[in-house]
Amino acid sequence: MTERKPPGVPFENWVDKQIRDAEARGEFQQLPGVGEPLPAEVESTYDELWWVKRKMHREGLAMLPPALALRREAEDALAAAHAAPSERMARKIIEDVNVKIRDMMFKPPPGPPLGKKPYDVEEVVREWRRLRTSKS
Repeated sequence: MTERKPPGVPFENWVDKQIRDAEARGEFQQLPGVGEPLPAEVESTYDELWWVKRKMHREGLAMLPPALALRREAEDALAAAHAAPSERMARKIIEDVNVKIRDMMFKPPPGPPLGKKPYDVEEVVREWRRLRTSKS
């Protein structure tokens, strides 16, 4: 719809004609969501960021407060350390996440508290060894 409304033509008539022409060309045939109910996320109150939330959901993104994001990262790091191919890698993974945990402990961000303390590297490595021997 790049053409301009001709002078002297009422706006409603011109828009209706544009819609009829597009329908005749079949431009409304394959639209996503045609015939489906509105998404459940539609609420009674207006949310200015509805489109951001929908985009993030569609892209599989999540926006967590920093403490919760680090908590998730710490849990993922612990699992990665347990699955690491070598003791050196397991130590490196835990030491790296411990640096982030200590930073957040001493410089807390806004939001909920972290609720985590640095992992004991030696304890994680003992668990890593135990998991390795139990798989053999």
